[in-house]
Amino acid sequence: MGALADRHAVVTGGGRGIGAAIAAALAAEGATVSVLGRDAARLGAQVQSLGGETRAQGVAVDVTDEASVRSAFAAVRARFGRMDILVNNAGQAESAPLAKTSLALWQRMLAVNLTGTFLCTREALPEMTARGAGRIVNVASTAGLVGYAYVSAYCAAKHGVVGLTRAAALECAKTGVTVNAVCPGYTETDMVGDAVANIVAKTGKTGSEARAALVARNPQGRMVRPEEVAGAVLWLCLPASSSVTGQAIAVAGGEVMG
Repeated sequence: MGALADRHAVVTGGGRGIGAAIAAALAAEGATVSVLGRDAARLGAQVQSLGGETRAQGVAVDVTDEASVRSAFAAVRARFGRMDILVNNAGQAESAPLAKTSLALWQRMLAVNLTGTFLCTREALPEMTARGAGRIVNVASTAGLVGYAYVSAYCAAKHGVVGLTRAAALECAKTGVTVNAVCPGYTETDMVGDAVANIVAKTGKTGSEARAALVARNPQGRMVRPEEVAGAVLWLCLPASSSVTGQAIAVAGGEVMG
């Protein structure tokens, strides 16, 4: 029996990358897992990797849409009942100089990264607080702790996620529910692949040079692995972490300290 046996975890953006690694880590500790995302085929494959439909389910959702979130969470409850853990991992990054950032890009970044986290948290929180137990972990970014050039909208959204985390943690401090954020640096995912391609397209650097520029930000001289981010999330979901709340934990090889 794992430490999370009889617990039900919901992971948004759980079909690939960091979300898939988080879902796998929680399942390995005995949790049943609902993975939420937009790609039904990818979610189906993830469910099979987590032990099939007796241990996991995939639910389609658009986290930026209030009605979609409500519908998805109703489906989650109908299958596995109460939610013990919510991991808000769904996110997206786009880059542009601030002066060339369109209102549409700005709103997309806020909608997916910040509003989605708010909507899902608001959906799960009442039953957690009523029960007197729960874990909410928001996957933010080092961009929620420091500034990066050319991704102002993404930075603003992720800073918002950290602020939301801290405010929610204080509201929930006496309820038995903890709310924390994990802030990965550049991680070996499709998102980083897209960042490398964007650097190549806009600067003329080779793929290797673009990748080296990202790696150079990490004092350990490497990309973070999704499994390392998942390990931090898992720890925040364990009984032993019950006194940890309102924290934004960087998983970034020493890039951000303090």
